[in-house]
Amino acid sequence: MQTVILAAGEGTRMRPLTDALPKPMLPLLDRPLVEHIADAAVDAGASSLVFVVGYRGEAVRDHFGNDHRNVPVRYAIQDQQGGTADAVDAARVVLHDEPFVVLNGDVLLKGEDLRQLYEQAPAIAVAEVENPSRYGVLEVNPDGTQATGIVEKPADPPSNLANAGAYAFPASALELVSTVSESVRGERELTDVLDAICETNVVTPIRVSRWRDVGRPWDLLAATEDRLPEFATDTAGTISENATITGPVVIEEDAEIRGGVYLEGPILVRAGATVGPNAYIRGCTVIGPDATVGHAVEIKNSLLLSGATVGHQSYLGDSIIGPDANLGAGTNVANLRHDGESVRTTVKGEVVSTGRRKYGAVLGAGVKTGINTSVNAGVVLDTNTTTDPGEVVMRSRMDQDR
Repeated sequence: MQTVILAAGEGTRMRPLTDALPKPMLPLLDRPLVEHIADAAVDAGASSLVFVVGYRGEAVRDHFGNDHRNVPVRYAIQDQQGGTADAVDAARVVLHDEPFVVLNGDVLLKGEDLRQLYEQAPAIAVAEVENPSRYGVLEVNPDGTQATGIVEKPADPPSNLANAGAYAFPASALELVSTVSESVRGERELTDVLDAICETNVVTPIRVSRWRDVGRPWDLLAATEDRLPEFATDTAGTISENATITGPVVIEEDAEIRGGVYLEGPILVRAGATVGPNAYIRGCTVIGPDATVGHAVEIKNSLLLSGATVGHQSYLGDSIIGPDANLGAGTNVANLRHDGESVRTTVKGEVVSTGRRKYGAVLGAGVKTGINTSVNAGVVLDTNTTTDPGEVVMRSRMDQDR
């Protein structure tokens, strides 16, 4: 079945990680986030892939080209992000008049759940949640086997089934996407198309067993925590005989693990990365391509993106370090509030709760910290930010006017 993957958004809630990349192209383990979704679609039965691109869309085009795993790939452009129905409307020019699936380029589903969506079309993926009023909530018939509509963030939810952002539509939905009016949010919503389809078709709710919306930086950490333990152990790189490796660890070819290093998986060390000597890496940690971890560094449950450096005598926990960032000697990143409350951070100029008891910092590309810098939990440092030697960074530094 032809499959539309929505990958046009700017990903403003992910800044500064999305300054140079669209959100769907952020790395998750060994490949971009959206490639996990494309792979799952191919495994589920996609006959073609249509990526709707916009913000920095060339990154998606360059990565996928004209085919992915022998499945044809085409592209549609959404110049202005006007909602999900608007995105599918942009894709109509490259879609055939046939049933189609729509997936979000930042929502991860398990392969077997997605396969059911394809097999039982028309269908919608839904997740059972404790607080449905935070989501779009599915209306269903009395026995819960048929969707009858959907309502956004209702005060009195008609069910506990949240919209998981994956749809299998009949061909007739293609004509409907162009007729959808703007919602109160000023966007043309695909859920309005679903409402119309429910009036004339039997739409099956597919209850998913795992659902991860990767909308904010801590969601990228959580997605890594979901998937890294499932990686098969592989140690193709160079490993010192004085290194210790426990648990599931993947060391890619051309990576180097030096003497005195202790790796306590699940851990992924990408090609070209170097670790050590005498470093301690633990938790769900990814050391990205060509990244460097030096002497007496401890890293826990963190992501180092390509070319990032934590040179020596530093601690990093539950954090994301952007491409080519450099932590000066003795830089320490806090990841825990003393009062036990969830760590708060800055998203789009507002301070919000991450819902995580342990959460460190997000450093954009090219950030450089001076020696002995201390960074408080929840701090975000914008692209190319620098700190002074010995500085204590208590608050985020971001250009909110971009």
